[in-house]
Amino acid sequence: MQNEINIPIILDAVRKVGNVFLKDYKQNTIPQTMDALLKQLEYIDTLCLSSLKEDLSAEFPNTPWHIGDEFDTNSQRKPAEDQEYWLCDAMDGAIQYLQHIAGWTINLALIRDGKPFFSVIFDPLANEMFWAKDSEGAFMNGKLLELSHKTDPAIMLTVFEYGHQDKSDNDLNEKIGATITKLIRNYGIVRNYGPHGLQLAYVGAGRIDLFVQEDLDTYNWIAGLLIAKEAGAEILTTAGSAWKWGSESILVAPKNTAEKYLQIKSKN
Repeated sequence: MQNEINIPIILDAVRKVGNVFLKDYKQNTIPQTMDALLKQLEYIDTLCLSSLKEDLSAEFPNTPWHIGDEFDTNSQRKPAEDQEYWLCDAMDGAIQYLQHIAGWTINLALIRDGKPFFSVIFDPLANEMFWAKDSEGAFMNGKLLELSHKTDPAIMLTVFEYGHQDKSDNDLNEKIGATITKLIRNYGIVRNYGPHGLQLAYVGAGRIDLFVQEDLDTYNWIAGLLIAKEAGAEILTTAGSAWKWGSESILVAPKNTAEKYLQIKSKN
């Protein structure tokens, strides 16, 4: 493994498959049954992964591939044993894509020694390419990202998200409900947008002021997490501790905004 990687080749591969999906956007029949939904999701995964493998195998011949199955809760608790591997979220926001609405991206992360080393998120509809490399900053279409500098919660845009694991035998639904209530009571603008990784990249770009989630969703977070981190955001759990792989909550925001949220959370 080398520290230097050919970033343009990676970005080109992600852009290529993203634009394939863009060309076919709204051409599918919106699925009306579970069987139809699963078949279309499988098609997206297969097309995306095969295209990326074909374009990156020459540059990374010995790097294995893993699919980030967000429905597999246990696999998200720790990184794979490979020293280096690609973690591919074939399409973050695939449901939006199949429903003919905006909010879908191609996400790819290179994991090294159990941590994201490089990640990219491409939004074909906006033609925006977010990427970051460990300790080397975060960028969008070549421009260095900058966090929000807001101080007034009344004008802050905050977002909440949730994962797909079974919540019937724990208190996650209650935690999520309490989180939404805190946000609505204390911030001017509260949204739930859909593509988790893109929202984290938006924190890095200063478009979203705070991202919070009360359950485990590592695969959806990982690409955007590195981008937000390299832009300077705090990456914490909702208890205020440093986030690590397997943490079952996440709080991403500029330092002062994160500290203010934790104060609000402790009082309400």
